[in-house]
Amino acid sequence: MKRVTGIGGIFFKCRNPKSMKDWYTKHLGFNTDEYGTSFEWRQADDANKKGFSVWSPFDANTKYFEPSDKEFMVNYRVEDLEWLLEELKKEGVEVLDEIECLEYGKFAHIIDPEGNKIQLWEADDEEYDNMAEGRTK
Repeated sequence: MKRVTGIGGIFFKCRNPKSMKDWYTKHLGFNTDEYGTSFEWRQADDANKKGFSVWSPFDANTKYFEPSDKEFMVNYRVEDLEWLLEELKKEGVEVLDEIECLEYGKFAHIIDPEGNKIQLWEADDEEYDNMAEGRTK
């Protein structure tokens, strides 16, 4: 079974998330909302299915990246989060929390050997698409 299937998102700290989103909108054409933006793509094994990757600036003082003190966090898309977390625990990887289930997927966090917090996401792309559509209307 695959572990990671792709990049789910890039999250980074900045002094002013709103002005950062405005800059990326003006200069790079990002279609941002209160969270950032999503990039839509087609899944390799079924071109009829959409997938999404998220770009999101966070306030420099956010606690969301803790216990990491890094300026960024990467979100990786995974195929089966429950199975993967069990495997990672067996391998001695630090799992930070229990699985959180939201309408657009399941999430959990781990730490790599250099203290980077990593978000794992078992996506429900159909629900994510519906949610994103609702935010832009």
